[in-house]
Amino acid sequence: MNTQYLTVSDGTLAYDDAGTGPLVLCVSGFGDLRQEYRFLAPRLVEAGYRVVTLDIRGHGETSARWPDYTVAAVGADMLALIQHLNAGPAFLIGTSMGAAAAVWACVENPELVSGIVLISPFVRVMGPAWQSALLGILYRIIVAPWWGVAFWGRYYTSLYPTARPADFEEYLGKLKRNLKEPGRLHALRAMFLDTHEASDARLSKVRVPVHILMGTRDRDFKSPEQEAQLLVERLHATAQMIEGAGHYPHAEMPDSVVPSIVSFFNTVREGVGEK
Repeated sequence: MNTQYLTVSDGTLAYDDAGTGPLVLCVSGFGDLRQEYRFLAPRLVEAGYRVVTLDIRGHGETSARWPDYTVAAVGADMLALIQHLNAGPAFLIGTSMGAAAAVWACVENPELVSGIVLISPFVRVMGPAWQSALLGILYRIIVAPWWGVAFWGRYYTSLYPTARPADFEEYLGKLKRNLKEPGRLHALRAMFLDTHEASDARLSKVRVPVHILMGTRDRDFKSPEQEAQLLVERLHATAQMIEGAGHYPHAEMPDSVVPSIVSFFNTVREGVGEK
């Protein structure tokens, strides 16, 4: 990969840029690297798209320390990168927290967004305030400097329940080495604490086409099927459940995910899926 950089007001964003055609901006969830799209991006390039993958704040080759790690801040970074590339409107693909940032971005500046793909999306406030406060205490403990990297490595492994990629151990080692760099665990803890109120409040304001992808064995949701259906109704979206996949279906089962995304893109481009 040929890493490129964009300096914004509070730090520097790292990204890859490959292919030609309509722009697709891929944003990972927290605790991961932009290379989580290493199987999806080349296939989208082959399908005729220009694919940019972004390391979110505090992760990968992007600056480690930022004053703000919220969904809104990551969404603002996405819009800044689209404007910098001068290639919009773009399709946005976001995983987990990255999906929430995509929701924020498409409402903040819909002229820059053609449509959004939400993978394993944490886009809602998932519980009452007291529950969030208790979880905040727990997250501070389990992602503490002394054991945070080891904990995340074990938890991350559990998110691939059926078909870990052939390079999984190598990739996990790279991810853990990155988290050991100064400031990286701080960013992970900060993102754990964001309740996603910014994206939840904007769900009713989304006016671009939306496609949802979730694995049927995603342990981060009590019922992935129910979460997908709820979001389909709130966003007037289309959705596909990936049988047996966990939180990263695009890395675990790309052969099932790629056709779904390309079909969605083509439908939007033809105007059939416009809201």
